[in-house]
Amino acid sequence: MDEAFIQTMKLTFKLAFITTVILLIIGIPLGYYLSQTKSRFKPIIEAFVSMPLVLPPSVLGFYLLLAFSPKNAFGEFLQENFDIRLVFSFEGLVIASIIFSLPFMVHPIQSGFSALSKSLKEASYTLGKSTTATLWYVLLPNIKSSLLSASVITFAHTVGEFGVVLMIGGNIAGETKVASIAIYDEVESLNYAVANQYAFTLFIITFAILLFVYGVNKNMVRGEFK
Repeated sequence: MDEAFIQTMKLTFKLAFITTVILLIIGIPLGYYLSQTKSRFKPIIEAFVSMPLVLPPSVLGFYLLLAFSPKNAFGEFLQENFDIRLVFSFEGLVIASIIFSLPFMVHPIQSGFSALSKSLKEASYTLGKSTTATLWYVLLPNIKSSLLSASVITFAHTVGEFGVVLMIGGNIAGETKVASIAIYDEVESLNYAVANQYAFTLFIITFAILLFVYGVNKNMVRGEFK
């Protein structure tokens, strides 16, 4: 394995890890809110969260590219006031990945909370626990399998991103060139052996992660019903 391959794989998993951690922080309160609220704005929020599932990645990437561009108000504001340039940068990739992978984190967590019995929350309140304490110490431990599934699906989805990553990050080695871009680049150059090296590595790692998750979830379910 050459240095370029290792560098690209490290960048790929760094992006996936950071995206997953940030989305877990966002996904828990958002998933809980959507599972509990009866607000008339709920369908609107759910629609926005779910849009990356049906919107072509190139469309989302295009609008993010416009928004982040220094030629537009938001991008210009960030560059002039904070010296932050999101287009063709790793930071831009992280933000784009967070937006694109949002439903893969939120939906499983929302479903996990929705499946819990209301008696759990009511019993916690009866014992004098606050809403925050009930969430962290009563509800979250009971959706461990949902949290694990959401995290792994988000991680795997980020690893495989292509369209959004290409639009926002381009193909800068060591900065924005992740494995999916490297595979495309090598195929375009007819370097099928190198493309296969990237593809097979992603295949094996993704399969191993999913196998681990399904095994852990199976054990969790057995433990819950013993």
